[in-house]
Amino acid sequence: MSGETAIFSIHDKKDYEIHEIVQQVYDALKEKGYNPVNQLVGYILSEDPTYITTYKNARALIRKVDRDDLLQAMLRSYLNV
Repeated sequence: MSGETAIFSIHDKKDYEIHEIVQQVYDALKEKGYNPVNQLVGYILSEDPTYITTYKNARALIRKVDRDDLLQAMLRSYLNV
């Protein structure tokens, strides 16, 4: 056992969970022939779930993620903070 202190961030776990959901939704959209980035942007801007396919339960998955949490996780990832 090392003497170093592990640093835990609640954001790390939440961001990981959000990433996993967004990746699954992205994959489902791509498999159905949609442009996943455009569809996800449309959903994020409008919060209209019809931008997301029901294929592979993608619509239900994305609705589990609060839009504010999604935007915060994306910004943290983009800025590497």
